[in-house]
Amino acid sequence: MADPNLGQTVTQAWEAIVKSTPEDVIFEDYWLLNRLRSGKGMKTIDGGREIQVPLEYGLNTSIDFISEMEELSTTRVDVFDTAQFQWKICAGTVVQSEYEDAVNQGSGGKFDLLAAKLENLRKSNFKVLNESCFSAGTGYSSMEFVGLQQLVDVTPTADTVGGINRATYSWWRNKAASGAASSAAFDNLRAQMRSVYNQCSNGVAGDHPTFGVTTRTEFEGFEGLLLANERFTSKDSGEGGFKNEVLKFKGMELAYDDDCLSDAMYFLNPKYIKLAVQKGRWMKMFDEVEPANQLVRVFKTVTIGNLIVTNPRMLGVVYSIS
Repeated sequence: MADPNLGQTVTQAWEAIVKSTPEDVIFEDYWLLNRLRSGKGMKTIDGGREIQVPLEYGLNTSIDFISEMEELSTTRVDVFDTAQFQWKICAGTVVQSEYEDAVNQGSGGKFDLLAAKLENLRKSNFKVLNESCFSAGTGYSSMEFVGLQQLVDVTPTADTVGGINRATYSWWRNKAASGAASSAAFDNLRAQMRSVYNQCSNGVAGDHPTFGVTTRTEFEGFEGLLLANERFTSKDSGEGGFKNEVLKFKGMELAYDDDCLSDAMYFLNPKYIKLAVQKGRWMKMFDEVEPANQLVRVFKTVTIGNLIVTNPRMLGVVYSIS
C-alpha cells in the first residue's frame, strides 16, 4: 500500500512508472465556474477601482391622466442608481528547487515534475475560485469572492449587496422558497422549483433561468421524481435512468456541484449573474523568478475579479430541501 508520507520528492523519482502524469485523485468537475466562464457569464472589465453596475430601478411618476389645460408635473424623478462591487485578488505560487530539477532529469524521473506542478496550480486555482463562488464572501478574512450565499440569499430581505440594502429596496431581492418535505422525501421539491422558476422568468416570451446548480443529494432527489426512462436498443442490453450529465427542468439545465450549499438549488441566468474579471488578470501566469538567496524558481499566478449580480430578481433559490 502506498505511503502518502513518502512526500513529493520520493514520489516523482522512483523506480517504475505506470502513467506519464500523476493520477488525479482529488479534483472534481466545477459546474458553476465552468458555466459562468462560458458564453455571457464572464465579463472582462478594463481597469477601474471597483465594479459598477448601472441600474434602472424606478418608474417615472410624472406620468398622469390630466384635463385639457392642467399643468404637467416638472418634478425630476430619480430612476437610476449604481451597484458597486469590490475587486478580489486570488493568487498562488509554484516553487521548483534546483534539487528537484536534478533528481527528476533524464531516466530518473517518472514525469515532468514542473509541468505537473503547474497543472496542479491551475486546478487548485479552479477549486478555490469555484468554492468562493458558492460562499457568503466571508472567508479568507472577507477577501474572497462574494458568492451565491449572499448574492442569491435564502433570506433575500437581509444584507447589503453591491452597496444596496435589500431590507429597504425590494427590487434588489432574489427569489427564494423552502423545499422542505411535508410527509415524504422531496414531495414539495417540484412545486417549489416551478414557483421559483416562474418568479425568475420575465413573462412568457422574456428571460428565464438557463441553468441550475444543486448538490448531488438534491439532484438525485429530483431525478427520482422523474418518470422512468428505460431504453432497449437490442435483445441483449437495456438502459435505465438518465446519463449522469445534466437534467432539464422547463428547458433549464440542472447539474450538481460538490461545493454547492447543502440542501439548496439555485436558478441562474448568466445575463444577470456574472464572473467579472480585470482584463488580462484571469489566472494570469508570470515569468519565473529566481530569488537571489535560494536555489529555487518561483512561478506566480493571479486572478482579479468577483462574482456580481445585475438583476437579482431574475435569480432564485429553493432552500432547506428535504
